[in-house]
Amino acid sequence: MINGTPTFKELLSNPVQMLAFGFGSGLVKKAPGTMGTLVALPLYYTLIQFPKNTYLLILILVIISGVWICGKASDEIGVHDHGGIVWDEIAGYLLTMYWVAFSWQNMLLGFVLFRLFDILKPWPINWLDRRVEGGLGIMVDDLVAALMGATCLYFITPFI
Repeated sequence: MINGTPTFKELLSNPVQMLAFGFGSGLVKKAPGTMGTLVALPLYYTLIQFPKNTYLLILILVIISGVWICGKASDEIGVHDHGGIVWDEIAGYLLTMYWVAFSWQNMLLGFVLFRLFDILKPWPINWLDRRVEGGLGIMVDDLVAALMGATCLYFITPFI
């Protein structure tokens, strides 16, 4: 069991922690959520190479497995929703981008919108963040932030 923030060496020996901490991106001292979201950019670019149904299937797997990954990682380190656990940001960004066509402008705007909603946590995100426990609690606020960001992005994209 790891207590507190794991080291990169500890991540290398624990695949759940490696995934939860975004392949090490969650270990940065400042803005680990933003760094975790940056990890999602090449994952998104890879996913858009596949048919939309494949993207959706992988997205569903990322979300469902994320509930378990985030919950297990949180339990192992003894900290609920540790700032370094960024699998939820990865899933959130991939969800934000699902409904729009690829463009560099959409990637950037989707990144900004998702991070904005994830950081500011307007209602109902803040309500969910305070009330839902475990791995689902870690994931759900980011997924709602993603849906809010996706909605804005969907309606903005025709104008850019």
